[in-house]
Amino acid sequence: MASSLTCAGIVWAFLSFLCAAASCVGFFMPYWLLGSQLEKSVSFGTFRRCSYPVRDESRQMTVMVEQCGRYASFQAIPSAEWRICTVVTGLGCGLLLLVALTALMGCCVSELISRTVGRVAGGIQFLGGKCSCDEGMGM
Repeated sequence: MASSLTCAGIVWAFLSFLCAAASCVGFFMPYWLLGSQLEKSVSFGTFRRCSYPVRDESRQMTVMVEQCGRYASFQAIPSAEWRICTVVTGLGCGLLLLVALTALMGCCVSELISRTVGRVAGGIQFLGGKCSCDEGMGM
């Protein structure tokens, strides 16, 4: 297997993959905010939540659903800002994953990644990281 990457490029490819994987796992996990409600431990992320209150119309009271799951629809995400955060963070994770997988393919295929392609990939990776980090920190 010939590679189109230098030693530094191979290290970049593997670190990129690890960072993209960590970003995607962080995006999909519902543990961004932790707290308690109705004496139960609750947590939620951009599009997943654990232990959330639901109105039980038959008993006319609010009960806690003690399971993790996605919101029923995009509109069920609590606020417009939270929806924007979901889209931007998801876009950032997608860009990071795209660059990382392309870089890993460059480890196996010769002449796949040139100097120009590497620079463009670095720019895309910067944009993906900026989207993931800024939205994840609420900026």
